[in-house]
Amino acid sequence: MTSTIEQPTYDDPTPAAAAALGLQVRPMAGHIGAEIFGVDLTRPLEAAAVAEIRAIWLKWKVVFFRDQHLTQEQHITFARQFGELAPGHPTLPAAFPEHPEILLLDNQQMGMGGGGGFVESRWHTDVTFIPNPPTASILRGVIVPPYGGDTQWSNLVLAYERLSDPLKELVDGLHAVHHNTLPIKRGELPGKLAKQFLGEGLRSVHPVVRVHPETGEKVLFVNPNFTSHILELSRQEGAHVLEMLYEHMADAEFSVRFRWQPGSIAFWDNRATVHLVPTDVPPGMRRSMQRVTLAGENSVGPDGSQSYPLEN
Repeated sequence: MTSTIEQPTYDDPTPAAAAALGLQVRPMAGHIGAEIFGVDLTRPLEAAAVAEIRAIWLKWKVVFFRDQHLTQEQHITFARQFGELAPGHPTLPAAFPEHPEILLLDNQQMGMGGGGGFVESRWHTDVTFIPNPPTASILRGVIVPPYGGDTQWSNLVLAYERLSDPLKELVDGLHAVHHNTLPIKRGELPGKLAKQFLGEGLRSVHPVVRVHPETGEKVLFVNPNFTSHILELSRQEGAHVLEMLYEHMADAEFSVRFRWQPGSIAFWDNRATVHLVPTDVPPGMRRSMQRVTLAGENSVGPDGSQSYPLEN
């Protein structure tokens, strides 16, 4: 005699207002990341749909859409419904002169090949070396390898919340320098790419903890890719504090991993997350993505201090 185990039932996580619009929300991890179904992003959205997607995005920090085979124009149109667009990148030249808002991220055209390339992949928030990093990034999968190439995100609101009270008190009053560096993993980075990315060596100061301008949440706002040092601490002290924070924010509990398919879109809150670029694309396989970003604003700390640029 065989017995069956009855599966428990759970409430639908889709908000009622979203369900009324035909949207379905499927969380992908306990604290970050949700897929949204029931929407066609090739067409302009109703104001109510934009508002609901924004609410879901603010809650889950990164949202994903499947089978959305957008043109570049449709990609830009979708993004503009959520805010003003920023240039594709502060220093890299536009791959598509007719669409300077789009940044091409192609492992072959950037000379990175497969197997991780020249640059070490580190957790990072996009473009924090300027005083007003993008509000959001919207990445579209154009050419996706059959395996490998997943992206991960981590929730920096939860990372802050899980710090002990004494550590919160410490980091609430700190400020850090962010710079546009490239962490070389091996060999030498192709000279042209390095010179373009580094530009004039942009640097900005941000609060180590920023207050999210829409939710009021406190966010741990440092990352191992672009954060250089903490102003109020000695370099040795700051290095230890930053290393501890980096290890903490990479806790698997705070993260979600996304398996790309052609036509997939990831839309993340750049003010509240870090993400990790994959390095496991097999040699000879191509991974080509296109990204647009929403223009951001200066970070504001718990003490009201704001981000500012540093002169070189």
